[in-house]
Amino acid sequence: MLLSLVLHTYSMRYVLPAAVMMGTAPTYVLAWGAWRLLSAVLPARFYREVDDRLYTIYQSMVLFFFENYTGVQVIIYGDLPKNKENVIYLSNHQCTVDWIIADMLAIRQNALGHVRYVLKDGLKWLPLYGWYFSQHGGVYVKRSAKFNEKEMREKLRAQMKAETPMYLVIFPEGTRYNPEIPKVIADSQSFAEKEGLAVLKHVLTPRVKATHVAIDTMKDYLDAVYDVTVAYEGTVDHKGQRKLAPSMTEFLSKECPRVHIFIDRIELKDIPEEQMYMRRWLHERFEIKDKLLIEFYDAKDSKRRNKFPGKSVHSKLSLKKSLPSLLFLGGLTASMLLTESGRKLYVKTWIYGTLIGCLWVSIKP
Repeated sequence: MLLSLVLHTYSMRYVLPAAVMMGTAPTYVLAWGAWRLLSAVLPARFYREVDDRLYTIYQSMVLFFFENYTGVQVIIYGDLPKNKENVIYLSNHQCTVDWIIADMLAIRQNALGHVRYVLKDGLKWLPLYGWYFSQHGGVYVKRSAKFNEKEMREKLRAQMKAETPMYLVIFPEGTRYNPEIPKVIADSQSFAEKEGLAVLKHVLTPRVKATHVAIDTMKDYLDAVYDVTVAYEGTVDHKGQRKLAPSMTEFLSKECPRVHIFIDRIELKDIPEEQMYMRRWLHERFEIKDKLLIEFYDAKDSKRRNKFPGKSVHSKLSLKKSLPSLLFLGGLTASMLLTESGRKLYVKTWIYGTLIGCLWVSIKP
């Protein structure tokens, strides 16, 4: 019985981080909402500057748990610039932790507040978060024929007009690579074969629409495109078969010892402008990802597995960049919960913030 209790407690290591991250959300939304109202009469760029700073505080707290708390080793390969840039970030997609990987790179460039996502439309209904991601510059898109190119272009143009720093994260596969759902992988491979494209093993066939719209709309605003390939160590079973990548709860439970990130910085002049040619270019980039992942997972020489080729850097996040945000947001939330009026405001923020958010995203793109 004691052993069972210990094992159960061990498996619940994600509870505290999850409670803090979700528990501070109303506090964050209140602070952001107050600034949103105060800045209503100011130029949009003033709102964005403070909003980016607020976002940096919250996401720094998130990274405290995903890096400092878990002790995961972040191993970076390739050419990640030290300075912040206006970029589009293209990555393979296998789990929800992929969102956090973008934060891990951005904070190392002092660009954490600039991270904005292209997200599938259904995520806009997330309580508090769904509404806020849109307010922060995120773009919700529908798949295939329902994709609204005009809406995405208008939102990106509004960001450029407000001189919004851009670290736009796109997962071109459109859905996660999941070894436990072989039909999705098989359908993706069949589509590639039908279209005369290379069949990919460890990634899905990428979709070009969102990537093309983003690059085409912001081509004179961007500095570069980051082509990012991510691999989580420990995702191969005893038979050498690839397993499901860690979920956020598994990652926070310290079940991933190392995450490997390969970055290739690409100049805009090296990317075709026409969608037809960009589609071919994007597929070629995913062929490169696939080769990297084949080397990572399937290399015949065991010494070459669990790493990407080339030089790497073990990058550790300093507590100076994450702990102050945890203490600040945690302290604000605790002080609110200590009073009856604060607790009422806290609960009302969860309830009314969610309702207003759902109403807002149902009206506005």
